[in-house]
Amino acid sequence: MRLVILGGGGFRVPLVYRALLADTGAPGACRELVLHDTDPVRLRVVASVLAAQAAGVPGAPAVRIAQDLDDALRGADFVFSAIRVGGTAGRVCDERVPLAEGVLGQETVGAGGVLYGLRTLPVAVAIAERVKALAPDAWVINFTNPAGMVTEAMARVLGERVIGICDSPVGLVRRAARAAGADPDSPAFRYDYVGLNHLGWLRGMSDGGPDLLPGLLADPKALESFEEGKLFGAPWLAALGALPNEYLHYYYFEREALAAVRSAEATRGEFLDRQQGAFFSSAAGRPADAYTLWDRTRLEREETYMAENRAATGGWQRDPHDLDGGGYDRVALALMRAIARDERTTLILNVPNGTTVPALDAEAIIEVPCEVGAFGARPLPVAAPTEHQAGLMLTLKAVERSAIEAAASGSRAAALRALALHPLVDSVAVAGRILDAALPR
Repeated sequence: MRLVILGGGGFRVPLVYRALLADTGAPGACRELVLHDTDPVRLRVVASVLAAQAAGVPGAPAVRIAQDLDDALRGADFVFSAIRVGGTAGRVCDERVPLAEGVLGQETVGAGGVLYGLRTLPVAVAIAERVKALAPDAWVINFTNPAGMVTEAMARVLGERVIGICDSPVGLVRRAARAAGADPDSPAFRYDYVGLNHLGWLRGMSDGGPDLLPGLLADPKALESFEEGKLFGAPWLAALGALPNEYLHYYYFEREALAAVRSAEATRGEFLDRQQGAFFSSAAGRPADAYTLWDRTRLEREETYMAENRAATGGWQRDPHDLDGGGYDRVALALMRAIARDERTTLILNVPNGTTVPALDAEAIIEVPCEVGAFGARPLPVAAPTEHQAGLMLTLKAVERSAIEAAASGSRAAALRALALHPLVDSVAVAGRILDAALPR
């Protein structure tokens, strides 16, 4: 099996390779990993990290650097798209421009997410077109944010052969299960989750018996023993009757989140820009130490994840269980194994709606539990969203589709609509100024 990672100089690529190494020797395991990136220095550094990981592992997947996109794609069985158009400097712009207007600046949520999408969508669609031309039988697994928006745009080219993934939902499910005294790895464990990427809710879970969620929601101590409980607080979760994805903190506690971001010494993008810049600079000159430097930087990155949101809720440290960085890479490997070997499993993925959520059309990309096998990913039935959940999903889907239209056509009106319709942008005039600052005429 040949796996291609687009954005192969990305910081999280070693996590994927770690998962591949754990699978070495299994039937149909990855035999070659092809890396492609626009930054040759980052590629060389990541290749050094992977070489250290592979040392002493018999049958470790060979690593090849492809300078050309078409060369990378030919013969691919799976393509992981993990690109960051504009780099971390672009992310800083996406954060700072909205903040200057008094609205949230965040990578995937609010005006920052729309700006990131507008910049990323044309590149993602061009990649989808090259995959269709050169590797039509390949499966594309999209890591690129904003994942729902990007997956939907790529699906217009690739259909069901592109699947979006995110580690937030699986992390939520596993943490909630442990807090309720259930084993998330038990064959009997079931759960009900619905939403869009970075906008979803866990509404039920069981370990072969009655629904465990009502009991968890009624137990403040257990509820506030894990990240989402601490972020949202037991009173609000009990009132809501569901466990939201962590990114909904920006919606439910907008003022507090915005105040925390504005009072921080640096935005998340500025922190990562400095941190990753220092790492790649050091590792480029010390390739023998690349893995040690990467692992140290990775841990710091995980420890500071959503630091502003945690500061807005009293300040607390992340649980050690959540610091190994093994979220989305495990989801990706499980997805790839299920398709390649027809190993049936259930994963929360970003896929076409079909008839799963009646409020949305069949082509809308949603984030729900899916049955996965050689056929790809099929959404499983879920309970209908509540009016609140459906309302937010419909609003955000309108934002996503306006951004997709703007990226495809160059329509400034569609771009303005994408920004102004977002519930975290409180004025059409503000949306217009953000658009003028980020994407001048």
